[in-house]
Amino acid sequence: MRILGVDPGLRITGFGLVDKQGSRLGYVASGVIKSGEGELPQRLGVIFASLGEILNEHRPDCAAVEKVFVNVNPQSTLLLGQARGAAISALVAHRLPVAEYTALQIKQAVVGQGKAAKEQVQEMVKRLLGLPAAPGADAADALACAICHAHGGLGLGSLPTAGHRVRGGRLL
Repeated sequence: MRILGVDPGLRITGFGLVDKQGSRLGYVASGVIKSGEGELPQRLGVIFASLGEILNEHRPDCAAVEKVFVNVNPQSTLLLGQARGAAISALVAHRLPVAEYTALQIKQAVVGQGKAAKEQVQEMVKRLLGLPAAPGADAADALACAICHAHGGLGLGSLPTAGHRVRGGRLL
């Protein structure tokens, strides 16, 4: 199973792809989408189109996206939500099942504690995927999101419960 992780951002959106074979994870690709400093609709269009290109090139089976947290600045939160919406729209337009995880869930799955620093996430992503160097922060966050999905509830198997709530391994 190939998993695309997305760390949405209005200026920089991170992406990372991993292959899951049994309990093994393999690195496929990662990077960032830079949407520039133009008008909001054009920036959202860059995110949408760039993710479409990544999806066409790498053909993932599913995607995992980091959830938006409420920021101190409501305007920043709204803008981040729009970037996230552009990313999710691109994924859904390509008919991918999309899972969502909080930063706390992602850090817990990758580092073992929900309040881990960015550097800890980068180092654990490097170790878990056997990379020669730690990826940049945004790419590492996206790879961590994919790893979280691979290790957690909906990431195991063929996603038979997509769209349903799962608690403790059982369907609710």
